[in-house]
Amino acid sequence: MPARPPKQSRLSHRWAVLRRLFGKGFPASAGHDIAGVTIRDYFRDKAHRQGYTLSRSQQQVIDCMAQQASVLLGDSKHTPPSLYLYGAVGRGKSWLLDGFFQALPITRKRRLHFHQFFAQLHEGMFRHRQQEDALEITLDELLLDCQVLCFDEFHVHDIGDAMLITRLFKALFKRRIMLLVTSNYAPEGLLPNPLYHARFKPVIELINTRMQVMEVGGAHDYRTLNRQHAHQVFTQGHYVWPATPAQRKALNLPPPDAPALALAVGNRQLQARLCEGRRVGFTFNDLCEQPTAVIDYLQLCERFDQWIIDGLPQVGECPIAVQQRFINLIDVLYDQDKHLTLLGRLPPGQSLEGNAVDLARTRSRLGQLQEIHAPS
Repeated sequence: MPARPPKQSRLSHRWAVLRRLFGKGFPASAGHDIAGVTIRDYFRDKAHRQGYTLSRSQQQVIDCMAQQASVLLGDSKHTPPSLYLYGAVGRGKSWLLDGFFQALPITRKRRLHFHQFFAQLHEGMFRHRQQEDALEITLDELLLDCQVLCFDEFHVHDIGDAMLITRLFKALFKRRIMLLVTSNYAPEGLLPNPLYHARFKPVIELINTRMQVMEVGGAHDYRTLNRQHAHQVFTQGHYVWPATPAQRKALNLPPPDAPALALAVGNRQLQARLCEGRRVGFTFNDLCEQPTAVIDYLQLCERFDQWIIDGLPQVGECPIAVQQRFINLIDVLYDQDKHLTLLGRLPPGQSLEGNAVDLARTRSRLGQLQEIHAPS
């Protein structure tokens, strides 16, 4: 059945009515009703256009979001409860977050990947380290008058970050910011390392107390059903194996023994194998077996749109720190929507075997690349 055209005119009309209602001081209940209907209509039309059938848990989340929008757009001074969405990869968490952000007719909102925000937070706190409260000053810079803050892909693996997250969440709730978070883990599953988990319990308790925790379930990984993401640059990338000379020549890729090039990233020097305009190439060793960090990947994304990563090993056999860097790297490239060509000796299923935390998300994302296999 052909998809019906989007009902942009009807939604736009409701938003205009909503603004007129509040501008003229109409009863708050009228605005509440329109806000909730606007959110529900947006998701129903978006799902229909994309050929999705909403799961029961997704519909429950949408109903909750509609109630939150009613409070946000009413004349009440109350901040609606924050929302924590968790579930397996590909169950629509980011789809729900993005939809709420797009449909909510307010300007005081920010949507950030947690990696990106946390890198900016560290950078700002370092700049203001001589001040009495570097965190508050940095939040003033990053969030200004933000009313709704959406974090995608929230997870914690480092005890130092965990301590800062405790302070961050308390500061956000004190500012009466409505927080919407997606994660692959229930709150109790954050920072699973048993050496540190007990020290993270204050954040878990804060989440459970101040946020509505909802699981987004369902039988399908929507990323694997069909290619609904043709507009995404990342999904137009390639996984190339076994990376023969003929494959490299056909795709204009550097040889496996390409000499190292010094590449300045911030105050550091990294090694690259290709640097041409907006195109850059690295080996897996260059980026993941060296002490690189998320801030390095973000700074590189500002300069390069086409990425080549050569020499992918069997990831599950790498040290856990190396696996985590690779996971973080793919997270950043996916969120920044960069074109990736990944070269490995083995098929993706074998290269990406392993039990590292978050590796399932990486497999799901790399599974969207177009596989190129040399004929045997």
